[in-house]
Amino acid sequence: MHSLVEPNAWVALKMPAGNLRVLEIAPNTTISLGKYGSFPSNLIIHRPYHLTYELQDKQAPETFNRLRIVPASELYSDILSSGEVSSSTGEATPVSEDAENAVPTGIEYSLVDPDSGAVVATTNRAELDASARQTLTMEEIEELKKDGTDSGKDLIAKLMLSHTAIEQKTQYSLAKYKLLKTKKYIRRFSVLPLDVALLDHWLVEEKDPTRVMDMREEMIGLLGCWANVHFGGEERCKTDVLTTGGQDEVEQEHGQDQEEQEPEQSTGRWLVVDDTGGLLVAAMAERMGVLYQSEKDKAIEAQRKARLSKQRPHEPGSQPTAATDGQSDPAIKPAVGQVESEIKVEIEDQDPTRPQSPETNKKQYNGEGRQRWNDLHVPFSQTNTLTLIHANSQPNLSTLRYYDFDITNPSQGQTHPLAKHLMTLSWLQLLEPQLDSTYNSELPTATPDELKTWKGTKRGTYHRKRRRWAKVRHTIDSTRQGEFSGLVVASSMDPVSIMRHTVPLLAGGAPIAIYSPSVEPLTKLADCYSVARRAAWVAHPPEEAIGKSIEELEQWAGTDEFPLNPSLVLGASIQTSRVRKWQVLPGRTHPVMTSRGGAEGYVFTAWRVKPAEGKVEARGKARPKKRKAEEVDQVGQDGTGS
Repeated sequence: MHSLVEPNAWVALKMPAGNLRVLEIAPNTTISLGKYGSFPSNLIIHRPYHLTYELQDKQAPETFNRLRIVPASELYSDILSSGEVSSSTGEATPVSEDAENAVPTGIEYSLVDPDSGAVVATTNRAELDASARQTLTMEEIEELKKDGTDSGKDLIAKLMLSHTAIEQKTQYSLAKYKLLKTKKYIRRFSVLPLDVALLDHWLVEEKDPTRVMDMREEMIGLLGCWANVHFGGEERCKTDVLTTGGQDEVEQEHGQDQEEQEPEQSTGRWLVVDDTGGLLVAAMAERMGVLYQSEKDKAIEAQRKARLSKQRPHEPGSQPTAATDGQSDPAIKPAVGQVESEIKVEIEDQDPTRPQSPETNKKQYNGEGRQRWNDLHVPFSQTNTLTLIHANSQPNLSTLRYYDFDITNPSQGQTHPLAKHLMTLSWLQLLEPQLDSTYNSELPTATPDELKTWKGTKRGTYHRKRRRWAKVRHTIDSTRQGEFSGLVVASSMDPVSIMRHTVPLLAGGAPIAIYSPSVEPLTKLADCYSVARRAAWVAHPPEEAIGKSIEELEQWAGTDEFPLNPSLVLGASIQTSRVRKWQVLPGRTHPVMTSRGGAEGYVFTAWRVKPAEGKVEARGKARPKKRKAEEVDQVGQDGTGS
C-alpha cells in the first residue's frame, strides 16, 4: 500500500455524512461530488492519504472548486474544547465574549455572532422549549445552498442563528444539532487508501451485500486468523529452462521439472473456495503480502506500457497521457532509471506475453541455434500461493480489479504479484481431469524451420496454446498432490460436499475456516465431525470402511450415517462476531441501538489430522504407585501421622 495517491489508483472518498465513494483517480479528469461541487483530479494526485480537503468557492474565471487542506487543529476543535466542559455536571465553562478570542470554525459548542461578537448559544438549561423552530424557510435555505459561500460554514452558522430556541439547548442537544447540520452541508471529504476492509465496508453498506454473501469485516478477520493466513516465506520459483533443441527435448526437460516439483509442507499454500467475487482472495492476498504492487513493479509496468504505446500508432487526434507514457511521468522516471537494467531483463527476456518486435523474432526463429524462451516454463511460485477452486468455466474475481489485476487478461498485469501467486482450476479439473479438454489436449509440435514459415498471428496462437497447456497442467497436478497449509471457504455450496473433496488435500495440522451467512449448513457439518460420531466410528465402523487403508478412507464417499470420515478432522466448532457501533457525544456515549440488518454470518473452524496406523502405545518409564494403605502405614512409622 503506497503512502501517496498514485495516478489511476482506486481510492475511497469519505464524505461528511460518513458514506464512501470508491472511484479511480485518472489524471486530467474532473471528480464530481454531487451537490458539494467538483474539482480536478490532479489536485489530489501525488498527495498523501488521510488528508481532509475542503471545497472552496469557485473563483470568477474558473468552473471548478479549489481544495484547501483542513488542519488538524480545526478538525479536532470540538474535542479540544470539550475538555473545558465538566463531564459530571454537564455545565459549560464561561466563554469570553471577545470576538477576537473566538475561533470561527464550522463545528463549535459555543456559537459566536461574527458581526457583534456576542455569544448567542448558552447550554445551561435541561429542557428544550416545545415551540422551538427554525425561522429560515426551505426557499431561503435553498438560496443559501446555491450561493455556496465559505464551504457551507456560513449556511450552518445562519441556520443556528435563526433557531429561536438555540439558547435552550443542552450541551448534548446542541452538539447533536450542529453535527447533524455539519454532515448535511459542510463541503469536506477525506482521501483514504482502498484496503480490503474499506472495500468490504463499501460493498456491504452501500452496494450489493448479497454479492459478497453479507460477509462483514469481522468475518473476514476471523477467517484469516483461524486459517492462519500469513506470509509463507521467501519466494521460490522454478529454474528457468532455455533450450536450443527440438520439441522432444523440450518435453523431456519439462517432464523432469514436473517430477522435481514435489510440494513441501509449511510453504504457505492455501486452498480457497470463493463465491464473493474475489473479496476473500483479496483479503488473503493482503495478509500474505501479495496484493499490492511495489514501486519496482509499477515502474516495470509503466515502461512496458510506454514501449507498447510507441509500437502502436495513436488514433488521429489522440495524445499519449502521463498514465501511459512512463518516460514523461516525473514520479515514475526516477524509479525507471534506478531499475533500468532490471527492466530490460524483466520485459525483454522474461515476458512471454509481450508483442514480439522484428529483431526479437529474427533472433528466436532464424534457425541458427540461438536460445529462445521455453513455452513450457511455469511462471508460478512455489511459496505464498493461493489455489482457487471455482464452479464455472472462468473464476469470478471481479473485485480484484480495484487492485489492478484482471484474471481474464493474461497479458495485463504480468508484474502484479498475484500473477505468480494465484492459480485457478474448476471442480471438474480437480475431480475428473481426464474430462478437461485443455488438460488432455495433444500438445502441438513444430520445428524452428516450420515456425519461420508461419505468419505472426499463427505463431502467436501456437505459443499461446502451449503456455496455456503448461499452466493448466501444472495447476491441476500440483493441486491433486495436496499438502496445502490451510483451507478457507466462503461459498453457497454445501460445505459437506466441499469438505469431502478438499480435506484429503490438506497437510496434517492444517487449519480449516468456512464462512456461511446462515448457521444451518455449518451445524450439519459440525455434526459430521462431532465427538459422538467419531466415537461411533471407532466403536462400530461402517461395513464399507472395514478393511480399507487410510488413503482409501480419506477418499471415502460416505454413507447416510457417516456423510464424512469423522476421524480426519478435530476441534470442530462454530462462532460468530459482530462489532457494535457507538455514539460518542458529550455526556451521551452509548452503543447505537439500531444497525444494519441482513445475514448474521457464522464461521466453522477445525483442524486436519492424520489418523495413526495400528495400535497406539504409550512410551516412557512410568513411576510406580503405592497403595493408599501402604502410604498410611509409612506415615505412621515416621511418627508424623496422628
